[in-house]
Amino acid sequence: MSPRTEPRTGTGPRSRSRTRTRTRDADAMAVTAFVLGLVGLLVMNLLLGPVAVVLGALALYRRTTRPGRARLAIALGITDVLVLACLVTADGTWSWSLT
Repeated sequence: MSPRTEPRTGTGPRSRSRTRTRTRDADAMAVTAFVLGLVGLLVMNLLLGPVAVVLGALALYRRTTRPGRARLAIALGITDVLVLACLVTADGTWSWSLT
């Protein structure tokens, strides 16, 4: 059989490289989501919170090797939105006010 007509088994070096790249991408998503969730507690809650939730969920879906960090990112993203809701309710504004 020629290389073009061989059935693909998914065990070749190309397939392993793709899997490694996909895992690295998922790990990067988990770390990025975690950082965005942390930063979102201080600034831009409305934007960074949902982004952290989505990236954390995508990292879990892509089977990251850091599932704890992805779950924590989801929790932080939800907390960001809850903090924003509390601030809006208490202060009546969409921004932080130190005075």
